[in-house]
Amino acid sequence: MAAFTLESRLDGAVGGKTATALQRAFGMKSVGDLLAHYPRRYARRGELTEISSLPVGEPVTIVAEVRRASERRMQNRKGSILEVIISDGHGELSLTFFNQTWRMKDLRPGRRGIFAGKVGEYRGSKQLTHPDYELFEDEQTARMTAEAQANLPIAIYPATSTVASWQLSKIIELVLGGLGPVPDPLPDELRQRFGLLDARTALERIHRPDVPEQVEPARETLRMHEAFVLQVALLQQRQAVRAMSATSRSAGSLLERFDASLPFERTPDQVSVGERIAHDLEGDWPMNRLVQGEVGSGKTLVALRAMLQVAQSGGQSALIAPTEVLAGQHLRSIARMLGPQLAPELIPTLLTGQMAAAERRKAALRTASGQSRIVVGTHALLSDTTTFADLGLVVVDEQHRFGVEQRESLRAKGAAPHALVLTATPIPRTVAMTVFGDLDVSTIRTMPAGRAGIETFVAPLAEKPAWFSRVWDRIAEEVGKGHQAFVVCAAIDSEATKKADRVDDTADEPVEDVAEEGARTRWGVAQVVDLLSRHPAFASLRVMPLHGKMPSDEKDAIMQAFARGDIDVLVATTVVEVGVDVANASTMAILEADRFGVSQLHQLRGRVGRGGVPGLCLLVTEAPRGTPARERVDAVAATLDGFALAEVDLELRGEGDVLGDAQSGARSSLRLLRVVHDADLIAEARVAAEAVLEQDPALVRHPGLAAAIERRVSMQERAALSKS
Repeated sequence: MAAFTLESRLDGAVGGKTATALQRAFGMKSVGDLLAHYPRRYARRGELTEISSLPVGEPVTIVAEVRRASERRMQNRKGSILEVIISDGHGELSLTFFNQTWRMKDLRPGRRGIFAGKVGEYRGSKQLTHPDYELFEDEQTARMTAEAQANLPIAIYPATSTVASWQLSKIIELVLGGLGPVPDPLPDELRQRFGLLDARTALERIHRPDVPEQVEPARETLRMHEAFVLQVALLQQRQAVRAMSATSRSAGSLLERFDASLPFERTPDQVSVGERIAHDLEGDWPMNRLVQGEVGSGKTLVALRAMLQVAQSGGQSALIAPTEVLAGQHLRSIARMLGPQLAPELIPTLLTGQMAAAERRKAALRTASGQSRIVVGTHALLSDTTTFADLGLVVVDEQHRFGVEQRESLRAKGAAPHALVLTATPIPRTVAMTVFGDLDVSTIRTMPAGRAGIETFVAPLAEKPAWFSRVWDRIAEEVGKGHQAFVVCAAIDSEATKKADRVDDTADEPVEDVAEEGARTRWGVAQVVDLLSRHPAFASLRVMPLHGKMPSDEKDAIMQAFARGDIDVLVATTVVEVGVDVANASTMAILEADRFGVSQLHQLRGRVGRGGVPGLCLLVTEAPRGTPARERVDAVAATLDGFALAEVDLELRGEGDVLGDAQSGARSSLRLLRVVHDADLIAEARVAAEAVLEQDPALVRHPGLAAAIERRVSMQERAALSKS
C-alpha cells in the first residue's frame, strides 16, 4: 500500500464514510488535519477513576471494570432494559441499554474498558444511558506484564456524540501505520538547541506513547512547530506587503483645516500614534497598522485624520464595521467631526446590505465615481458590485469580528491600499505577537479629559436574590435625574432559544463566553420589556427594545431617538457593544453577566460614563461565588483597566475568542500553543523565524517548513494573503 503524506486526502487514507464523519465532526480534510487532533489527556489501564466525582449533565470518559449485568422487562411498553454496573474500585455507576440483550455477551463481570457518555441521574444514582464503550482485549491484556498494563497510556481525544474517542484512536493508529516520511518544519539548529524530537517521532509519541514520560517531549516539539510555522507565515505576509509599492499620501490643507476646527487638544497618545500613521501613509509600502485603545480613547479621531490625509490626493477610505448600528453610528460621528465645511467636500456615505435598493444604488454610485471620499459600511463593502475609484485606505473596526480574508478582500478593491485596524479589545503582548504578528501595533492609553468615569458593582443573586428588584429601582432613580439607561440581555427572546448541543470530552478545554452549565438564557429582550411594562417605577418611562433582527431602518431610528433623549431605557442585545455613543447615558445593567466574556463586559460598560455624567454599571449574575463564571464577573467589577482585564481574561479562559476562530487558517490551527504560558517560546520562535527568512526568503532550503505553512494556511487564506 502506498504511504500517506500529511497532505494526503483523508478519504484516500480512511475511506469515504469515515472521512465524511470526521469532516462533519471536526472539519478535517487531510491526514495532517487528523494527526493534528491531539489527545487531550491520557488514561491508564490500571487507572481508578473517582466515579463519585463525575459531574451530572457533563460528558465523561472513564476507565472502569464491569461488576454485574442484569436484564428486566419494561413495565409500560414492550422490550427490555439491560443494566450494567461498573466500578472504579470505590463507587459504582450504572449503564442502561434499551432492547440490547446481546451486549451481555461483551459486558461480563471482570471485563475492563473505556466508557463514555453523558452523566445522568435516576432515583438518586448516577448512570450513563446508551454509552459508547471499548473493552480491553482479554488476549492482549493477558500478554502484558502487570507493570506494562498499569503504565501503558490510553489516549483520550476530544470527541463528539458521533465520533467517540476510541474510534479516533483506531483511525489514527491505522493512519500512523501507513504514514510515510514526515518532513520536519524546524531547522536542525533550532531543534538541537531546544532538544526537540524529529517530527515523525513527536507524532508517534503524542498519539501512542509507550510510557507517560514520552508525552511531554512530544508536546514541547509540536508546540514549537505551531509557534514557528505561525511566526514564519505572519512574517512572510509582512514581507509580501512590504514588497509592494504604495501610493504616497501626503497631508495637506484638509488635515490642517480639520485640526484647526477641533474644540479640544488631542491627547499625547493620539498625537504620537497620529504621527506614526502619517509617516506610514507617505511610505514606500502599504501601511499595515493595528491601533488598540480603550473605549472612548479616540481611535475614531485618529482614523479620521488618516482618511483626510488620503483624501488630500483624491483617494478614498473605506471603513468596515461589524454591525449596521455601528456603521450608522460611525457615519454620524464622522460627519459631526468633519463639520459643515469639510463634510460636503468629502461626502461621507453609508453603504449597508439592508438599505433600500434605490438608496443603496445611489451610495454605490457615489463610491464608484470617487465622489465620496469616505465610505462607511458593513459586509456590503465586500460585495462584487461595490467598486471604488481610488481606494487608498481600508479601516477595519473591531478586527476580532472579521477574518483576515475579509480584510484582504476589501483591500483587493484598490491598488495596494493602506490598512488601519482598530480594536477596543486590549491585546496582551503575546496575543499581539501571535494573532496580529503581520501588523505594526500602536496603543492609545491616555484618555481624553472630561470623562466622569464608571463605577461597577456585582448584583450577586445567588447570595442576595432581593437585589434583582433593587436593580430596577436604581435604574428608575437614574432616569428620574434626567439620565438614560441600557439594559443588556444575552438573547432576543429566551423562550425561543434552544439549549445548544455541547461537544463531548471538552472538560479540559478553556470555558467559552457562556454560562458553564449551558443552561438556557432566562432573560431575553422580550422578557425584560414585558417585565418593565408591568413595573410601577417604569409606568411613565419610555422603554424600547433593540436587537440585530430588527429591520435596518428601525434599528437606526431607535438609536437616533435614544441619542436625542427620546428614549429613557434601551433594552438591547450586544448590538450596543461597540460604537454607541450617548453622553447622557449614565447606567447599564447587564443581566446574566456570567454569560459574557471579560472583554465583552468591559466593552459593554464603556457605553456609559462617556460624557460629564458619572457612569454606573450593574453586573447581574446568579453564578455562585467561586465558579469560573463568577470569577469573570468579579474581575470586571474590580478594575477599569482594559489591558489588565485582557491579561485576566487570558488567564481565566485561555485564548477563547481573544484569538478569534476566523483570524486565519494558521491561527485557528493552534492546538497546543497557549499564548499566556508559552510567551517565551513564541518570542524565541519569532527570532528564529526572522533569521530563517533573512537567509532564505523563499524557503527554498526549508521544504519541510514551506510544506507546513501550505498545510496550515488554507487555499482560500493564501489567496487572501496574496492580495495584501
